[in-house]
Amino acid sequence: MEQQALMLKGYHVLDFTHYVAGPTCTRILAELGADVIKVERSLEGDHVRELGLKQDGMSTYYFQHDHTKRSLGIDLRRPGAKELLLKMIPKIDVVVENFAPGVIAQMGFGYEALREINPKLVMCSVSATGQTGPLSNRPGYDFIGASYAGVTDLLGEPDRPPIVPAMAIGDVSTGVNAAMAVGFALLNAARTGKGQCIDASLLDTYFHMHELCVPVMSLRKGQFTQKRTGSQHQTGSPAGVYKCNNGGYIMLLVQQHEFPRLARAMGMPELVTDERFKTNNRRVRNNDALKELIENWLATFPDRDSAVAALDKERVPCGPVLSLEEAMEHPHLRERKTIRRVKDPRLGEFDMPSMPVRFSDWQYETDLKASLLGEDNEAVLHEMLGLSDDEIAELYSERVLLKVQAGSDGGSARNPS
Repeated sequence: MEQQALMLKGYHVLDFTHYVAGPTCTRILAELGADVIKVERSLEGDHVRELGLKQDGMSTYYFQHDHTKRSLGIDLRRPGAKELLLKMIPKIDVVVENFAPGVIAQMGFGYEALREINPKLVMCSVSATGQTGPLSNRPGYDFIGASYAGVTDLLGEPDRPPIVPAMAIGDVSTGVNAAMAVGFALLNAARTGKGQCIDASLLDTYFHMHELCVPVMSLRKGQFTQKRTGSQHQTGSPAGVYKCNNGGYIMLLVQQHEFPRLARAMGMPELVTDERFKTNNRRVRNNDALKELIENWLATFPDRDSAVAALDKERVPCGPVLSLEEAMEHPHLRERKTIRRVKDPRLGEFDMPSMPVRFSDWQYETDLKASLLGEDNEAVLHEMLGLSDDEIAELYSERVLLKVQAGSDGGSARNPS
């Protein structure tokens, strides 16, 4: 099948984002074909240029979250800088920002001001707790959103403090949600000629992840509460992490109709009629006893993978608890290109996550590029504003434009002389 054009080809995005949540949104838009112009306003550029492994002005962190975007280095404190961006707005379809609420308006790029220039404009504001409400003025990051959403309190062992996940679950998920909302808003703008402002927050994203307990707790005030249960699920059994030989673990998630399969796999069909385990509610009440039976059975296998193979024969839903290194080498993730191999002239060849969904008519690029700070100044200003080389040179001389030269050590940005 011939690969069709990227779905967002022809759309222009002005990107005021930094760190992870906002850049995830604009990265997805860029991968789907939009021209994303990332505004970098200081001599250092986006803060994440200093994170991860770094070589000659490029970092693995920046490459992962900001590839496929064009970098416009512009010092908005300089006279005329703000006006340059405002002149682009008639050609811009989407603006994305993730400053604290109110900051983008103070900078002169709030939605009310921009919609006067371009009524079809879609604007997406990403923040920790949202643009409105009592918490909206508080500074915050991923884990703070999780804390306010009642998520952090549920993570970890019941007799120990809550834990912090070793990844940006809220940031990435909020960025994905924001990209989804932008796509829908663009569809609506194409139909109606009217843009709109999107308010995406880490707090709202995290709270949306509560899949069971919110309605129950609302209807049964004081009669039901959700607590940390560590490696075991609070409302399902058997469901959780189980220890195997050689230090390995497996994840079991068994529904009522699947419990007989587990009993057969264990060679203990009597568990199905055992009064302690007949229903899910009874299994939850007697989970410690069932967990002991399962782990004693798992201990009869030499290792984790042989136990998984025995469970697979009865189609018991389970999986090995892989280390990140094991996941990165797994043939399934490699075949699906969940992990993709990329190459950068400064960093070399390395792996990074791919897009989380697949489309039937085209494949994601592996020949990706991430720009140095200000690398695309000339191209952006030529294409979006029709500026001449002399006009751009004058902007450099006035220190409006910022740029890192290829081959520099990346310690700071500088203006070409």
